[in-house]
This record gives sequence, structure tokens and C-alpha cells, in this order.
Amino acid sequence: MSAVVLNEVRKGFYLDSVALMRLSRSIAEMAEVEEAALMMGTPANRQIMAEAGLLVEAGCTAGGGDLVIGIRAATAAVAEAALAEALAQLDRPAIRGGAVSAWRPRTLRSALTEMPDASLVLISVPGDFAAAEARKAIRRGLDAMIFSDNVSLADEAALKREAQALGRLVMGPDCGTAIIGGVPLAFANAVPRGAIGIVGASGTGMQEVSCLIARGGGGISHAIGVGGRDLKPEIGGISTLMAIDALDADPATRRIILISKPPQAEVAAVVLARLGRSAKPATVCFIGARPMAMPANATQAFTLKGAARAALGLAPEAPAPIPVGLAVPAGRRRILGLFAGGTLCAEAQVLLLQAGEPVRSNAPVPGAAREGRADGGHLLLDLGDDAFTRGRPHPMLDPSVRDTPLAEALADPQAAVVLLDMVIGYGAHADPAGHLARMLAAEPRSGGPAIIASVTGTEGDPQGLSAQIATLAEAGVTVAPTNADAAGWALRAIGAGTRR
Repeated sequence: MSAVVLNEVRKGFYLDSVALMRLSRSIAEMAEVEEAALMMGTPANRQIMAEAGLLVEAGCTAGGGDLVIGIRAATAAVAEAALAEALAQLDRPAIRGGAVSAWRPRTLRSALTEMPDASLVLISVPGDFAAAEARKAIRRGLDAMIFSDNVSLADEAALKREAQALGRLVMGPDCGTAIIGGVPLAFANAVPRGAIGIVGASGTGMQEVSCLIARGGGGISHAIGVGGRDLKPEIGGISTLMAIDALDADPATRRIILISKPPQAEVAAVVLARLGRSAKPATVCFIGARPMAMPANATQAFTLKGAARAALGLAPEAPAPIPVGLAVPAGRRRILGLFAGGTLCAEAQVLLLQAGEPVRSNAPVPGAAREGRADGGHLLLDLGDDAFTRGRPHPMLDPSVRDTPLAEALADPQAAVVLLDMVIGYGAHADPAGHLARMLAAEPRSGGPAIIASVTGTEGDPQGLSAQIATLAEAGVTVAPTNADAAGWALRAIGAGTRR
């Protein structure tokens, strides 16, 4: 019996993309539902839905400002029930100010009417519209955080130049993490207020560092995301420079951390020169970069763990002791990494490369090779890459994205260690460790590779750091205190030496 596909289009209906991804997963998990997606009807999204077998003629009429609901199920009755549930959840009243309300602002103007004192706008609309909405915001005297992706590089550059002229900060596009004045935005963690400010072109990098600072007794004044392309030559670090200015002028910030992939030399020179004009000490972590000349007030860290320790005024720490009993199958040396956090994947690559080990990845750092699955060496994958998330939520929202690659890794006859990360906090899946434990319980494990994981998060996060660690340990996963330690344990488990 062939599957049944149903579509419904809601004209002019915007909803935050994170909320849509969560709802998509909720509907897809209903019994006998094969797949479900709720997406804005941009041409790119309609193509994704068509390729996923979720689009029929009814959905093809949608425009970029319309919401498309796609359900594929075993029977018409199941598909109709799933569609009805999706519609019911979309129409469910929201909780505002402690009271139930169905009100949703349809425009920036109506939102500002409700909140005239607002100073920041978080934009999560289809990328085709994001730059225009951000432009409206900065022209009204507001800073903007753009969660949306699929904004062209040219539009980003033009928007940021205009914002710079107006004295307004644009975070993003594709900015998934920020903590402003103690308020976590999008994917972020519950960390205490403190004296350390972070500027980051990496969301998971900022999460890991802010959590390690919190665990070390420190706190965060602000964590300002700038988007992954801000340090490209076409943008020139406009938002990075403005964020440094803001932290430099903030009396509550006494130290600054900069986190990014290595920028090109001309952009790095400008950013480092600006840091050098500050009276505040700084830590620079360009993940994957070689040693660089730093301003007198700055130190270079080569890992996220190192950046957190430097910001706390701590000396580099000796590697965490490898757990007694951690063993790998005899004759195997291959490390397979499956990461939800792109910067955590990059940090692990750096540590393997420092140990003199060959590394391949779909998101290689300098010195690593482009992915080659047929190669017998170490392979570290960023599962947040489009190849894994096309038509599906990010693995931080939907940990099942990792299920198939993990099953393949556990069955790999060369695999000695499988490296994993868990990123918890606001916006993330409610119980990623529980999902992994259930998946592992259904997989044959005897004689297979060791599984080593780390958890990025704090006790104050909705999921609870210690609860997630306990769930993983009960499932037979060896849990390291940091992502860097997890990579170090994997290296020692296979007998590799680390150059420091």
C-alpha cells in the first residue's frame, strides 16, 4: 500500500522556525506517520519538501510568506489525524505575561506597539524576508538578532554597513546563540551573570565556553553572536568590531573572549588591532588557527576549554585522567566523531591533528582533509551540515538525525571509538541523552567501539547537566568533563600521543 501525502497551506502565517521544527518532530513521532514538515513556502523549502516526498499539488501554490504543512502517513485516516493535530497545535493559545492569549504580532510595528520600550528584535522569518525586517528594525533605532539563514552574503554586507552607520548592532544572519544582559536567546544556557563578555561567530563554541566558565565559578556579562560569515572579507568583521566596542564600553565586562574559525589574515589583523586598543584583557580562540602574534593585552587559546580557563585566569590544565576500564576492541584505531555542534567538531579535529593523527571531515579545519568515507582514518562529522539536515531539524532539536550515522559507526569493523557531543540548554531537545540511551538499547554493542561523549550545559538548564550525564552513564557511555577531554580520551584509548 502506497503512503498518503496531505498538504495544507496557511496564507500569510509566520511562526518562528524553531517552533516549526519542534512541531514537525512532534507530528512525525505520531504512530504510523512516516514524515512531517511545517515550513514556510519559499522556493527552496518547497523543493526540500518535494524531495522528501511531502509536497503535492495543494502545497505548490504556497508563497514565501505562507506556511506549508506536509504529512506523509501509512493511511488517509492517519494523515488526516496528524494534519488535524498540527492545526490544533498551531492554533493553541500562547502564554503571555502569565495569561493565556492568542495574540501574535504580525508586523514589527504591531510588536513595538505592544512593547514600545523594546531595544532588540529577534528575527526568525524565511531568509528571503529577513534582511528587509532587520532593515526596518535598525531604522527604528533597534538592534537586531537574525536567527534566519539563507540570507545572501551581499544582503548581509549591505545591511551591516547601514547598521554600522546608524550605530545599530546586527547579530547574524544565522545567529543561533546570544546572552544579552543575562537573558539567553535562541540556543543558549543558564549561566550566571559575571564579568566575562564573549563575541562569537560560533554558537556552540559560545555555549561550550560560557558553560565551562560557569562550571569554573565565573559568569557572563554578555555573549554576542555575530553570525558565521561576519569575519569573511566581504563583511570585514563589522558586527565583531561593534560587539568588541560594546563590551569595551560596558563597565560590567572586565575580560573579553573572541571565538571564531580562523579569519583571513587581513580581517584578523583589523580585529586584533581593535582588541589591542582595549584596556581590558582578552582571549582569542580562532579554532584551527596556527600560533599568531597577539596584542599585548591578549592571549591565544587553541581549544574552547583553553579559552574558558584563560578567561578564568587559570593555567592550562593537565588532561583529565582517563577512566579505569575504558577499552577499545583489539586491533582497531579508528575514531569516528558524530557532532551536533560544528565548533565542537572543529575542536576535536584540532586535538587529533595536534596528536599527529590524520583527520577527515565534512567541515575540515586547516590541516584536515575533506571527508572520504572509504578512507580508514579518523572521520569527524558535523551533523548540523545541510547534507544531514536538509528537510529536517538540526540535531540539537532532533537527536534522531544522529541515529543512522551512529548505527553505521557502531557496526564499522574498524571503529575503536565513537565520539559524541550533547548540547543542552534553552531551545535544545528536552532529553537528548534519553533519546541516545533508547537508541543504544536497540543496537547490538558486544565487541563494538567504545562510546565517549561530553555534555555542553549547566545544572540550571531545563534538561539538567547531571541528569543527562547519569542517563548516558547508565547507557554505557563514558562521559568526559569537556569536549576537549573526550577527544583526548579517545586518543589515549587508541594509544596516540598528544603534542602540546
